[in-house]
Amino acid sequence: MGARRPISFPFLLSLFLTVSLSSAAPLQYQTLVLTSLPKPQAFSWATQQDSETHLQPQSQTTLSVDLHHVDNLSPDFNSTPESLFKLRLRRDAIRVKALSTIAAVSQTNVSGQPRASGDFSSSVISGLAQGSGEYFTRIGIGTPAKYVYMVLDTGSDVVWVQCSPCKKCYSQTDPVFNPKASTSFLGVSCGSPLCRRLDSPGCNNRQKCLYQVSYGDGSFTVGEFSTETLTFRRTKVSNVALGCGHDNEGLFVGAAGLLGLGRGKLSFPTQAGSRFGGKFSYCLVDRSASSKPSSMVFGESAVSRNAVFTPLLTNPKLDTFYYVGLNGISVGGVRVPAITPSLFKMDQMGSGGVIVDSGTSVTRLTRPAYVALRDAFRTGASNLKRAPDFSLFDTCFDLSGKTEVKVPTVVLHFQGADVSLPASNYLIPVDSDGKFCFAFAGTMSGLSIIGNIQQQGFRVVFDLASNRVGFAPRGCA
Repeated sequence: MGARRPISFPFLLSLFLTVSLSSAAPLQYQTLVLTSLPKPQAFSWATQQDSETHLQPQSQTTLSVDLHHVDNLSPDFNSTPESLFKLRLRRDAIRVKALSTIAAVSQTNVSGQPRASGDFSSSVISGLAQGSGEYFTRIGIGTPAKYVYMVLDTGSDVVWVQCSPCKKCYSQTDPVFNPKASTSFLGVSCGSPLCRRLDSPGCNNRQKCLYQVSYGDGSFTVGEFSTETLTFRRTKVSNVALGCGHDNEGLFVGAAGLLGLGRGKLSFPTQAGSRFGGKFSYCLVDRSASSKPSSMVFGESAVSRNAVFTPLLTNPKLDTFYYVGLNGISVGGVRVPAITPSLFKMDQMGSGGVIVDSGTSVTRLTRPAYVALRDAFRTGASNLKRAPDFSLFDTCFDLSGKTEVKVPTVVLHFQGADVSLPASNYLIPVDSDGKFCFAFAGTMSGLSIIGNIQQQGFRVVFDLASNRVGFAPRGCA
């Protein structure tokens, strides 16, 4: 028998590569059931006008309220789903710009000393820009309670409501709140610790504390800082620090004011922290698939048993936003190699980082992270027919004539918590003709924002007592 020839190294290498490539796990896919853009539901501002008055009181340590999307509170029911969606994207761009501006200017130091009336040189800039409140709830103000719609905003802190007499008020659906008709309304004196908590307090000639909040688009609210009783479905919360706005200028779609849900010292969750255990959560319903309202809960029952938690990070320069650590993203079950934690790091000056926000719709990622994510998704979805770009979306598909499609899975890897998104949270309808787009976008600012389209269907838990944020899938039931 002849001697056996030795197997060459190149042959072994090519054999190894062939075997390992063929055994590499195929990408993971999930089914997207196609829906169309949500139509505005026949819900009017006045529907719930005084239905709250016969509700049963809730427990003293828990409260829950329904949330309504601004599109359903829109007075114009002739609006098409397409026009409402384009308006939403316009609001979104304005809000993202405002949030990025706040993050950028937060480096400036504010003294906190009261100023003379009219001298509000370094006022707070809030995340609620130009009518960008996406979600509203109905809250009773004063004693007896007068129910009004308030915008909910995790991107700002100060709670405020329009008050008569108006120097200038925008139009709202409910009567403007009259503090003189409330027995629980109490002005705050200039020298009080509460007044000094404002970033930019002022003082009027009666030695009463004044507040001002400016918005990213030049809108603002100015008035008397006070304490008042708020009623949530008959559960009363007393002594809430509240701005009573006599001069409110800008485009604040129909609501009477704003319930600030940020992390700052004057936000509602911070003020009511001891009563509700420093915990609240919301669940935003996918409006194209369900007609039931979204909801918000304060107290122990806000925390879902099946939530996965990631630590809240602190920005030393800005206490309003909810910062979290994002370590990477997977597409089709495979980590995208170019998306590293360094792309989302907050530096010592407080710039960069990732926030979870209720009022931003489309998640924004720093440009290099977005490009890597988009390219990985395009590769995984190469079997779908591409369509032209739409607005800020550069990855769109023509799915007309189909009822469902398979799309690669997307998982957000937060520090200590992997959040697997339903397909409808990242491939969304943009018209009524079957065009769907990948619902992420890049941003040139350092700030990445997890938006409410990606949060749909999750109960998002803000546990301030334990400094963590949680995500519970299928949390709206």
